[in-house]
Amino acid sequence: MSFLSDLMGLGAQNIEGIDVLEISEYKKAIQDNVQLVDVRTPEEYQRGTIKNALNLDYFDQGSFREGFAKMDKSKPVYVFCRSGQRSFNAAKVLKKMGFIQIYDLKGGYLAWEKNF
Repeated sequence: MSFLSDLMGLGAQNIEGIDVLEISEYKKAIQDNVQLVDVRTPEEYQRGTIKNALNLDYFDQGSFREGFAKMDKSKPVYVFCRSGQRSFNAAKVLKKMGFIQIYDLKGGYLAWEKNF
């Protein structure tokens, strides 16, 4: 990341080994067949989500961990929630579970909806 984009807060940020991507970067990255997970509640998911996203509710830790345990830890995983806080916490759990490449959507689904 360049000094100018860093100064202005543009581009990806790496926080605690988790890449937090701007909407445009995230959209481009998920165009391929990726592990895309909406960590919001089923009720939130039903009201709208990003196409092809799997729903694994962060607040239901049993199902959350069970669902991620079935995924390939060597492949990138993309997570998002409503505003970005829950998915960042989810990403920290994934890091502890052994996932290597974790990408979070900056601003969450609220920001996504405003742009698409």
